[in-house]
Amino acid sequence: MRKLKLQMNMTLDGFVGGPEGQLDWMTGEMEEKQLNALFELTDSMDTIIMGRKMTAGFTQYWEEMVNNQPDNPEFPYAKMFVDTPKIVFSKTQKHIDGKNVTVENGDLLNSVNKLKHQEGKDIIVYGGANFVSQLIKNGLIDELYLFINPVVIGNGLSIFKERFNFELISSEAFESGVMMNKYKQLPGQTAG
Repeated sequence: MRKLKLQMNMTLDGFVGGPEGQLDWMTGEMEEKQLNALFELTDSMDTIIMGRKMTAGFTQYWEEMVNNQPDNPEFPYAKMFVDTPKIVFSKTQKHIDGKNVTVENGDLLNSVNKLKHQEGKDIIVYGGANFVSQLIKNGLIDELYLFINPVVIGNGLSIFKERFNFELISSEAFESGVMMNKYKQLPGQTAG
């Protein structure tokens, strides 16, 4: 069975975006060690899932880079993200623009479990906050890769709406001050 992996940046105080979803707190430049960790994680998947609200920004950003910025150091990731099938979960929309984008309107639990039982590499989720919160609540994420940025913003969007217990699998520090913590959710830790 394929794993569902979460990759997300987070502040020291546990926010994944500012109150309006701002990401200006994220550490900008990535060193080679951090880029290699991201590449290894990204290379382990062949499907991206995400919530509707973040899809437009995600697809536009990476497609713009692929089409116009071949010298950008993130270009290999951009190419991978654009070429990878993306499944967007939405209760309201039937179509969303973007290369390799499919919209899923079905039940989240059933749809994700069906994806996890298909052949292939692992599945990765990048967000948004409310969508990821629902995945955690339903115990659907197998591994969390949280990139903890050395900043506190005091208020913002959180992916944790209830109490859950996780096991730390590994932790890696980068020169930028960012820590990559890998967790797994403990069995039986779904919201009731």
